[in-house]
Amino acid sequence: MANRLTIDQDSLVDNDREKQVEFTADIDSEDRDFAVKYAVLREVSGDEPDNDALELFERFSDEILDICADLAELRPTANLITVTESDLE
Repeated sequence: MANRLTIDQDSLVDNDREKQVEFTADIDSEDRDFAVKYAVLREVSGDEPDNDALELFERFSDEILDICADLAELRPTANLITVTESDLE
């Protein structure tokens, strides 16, 4: 399945204090803000995201972005869409 959103690569940041990767993505010409918790990266990769969260995010981005797109549809008015472990199932 093709991803339904496009990441603004300049917005991609590892927020190690909040233990999440944050980014802005375009969905149907609308910018939406996302945060993907480290626990999600750990679940999809099997690795701890300690010093390489952005690398893990990039490596598993197809799966993660599909989840993000689904959540954006479910939460159309959310200012920030946070992806947690419970969103994986």
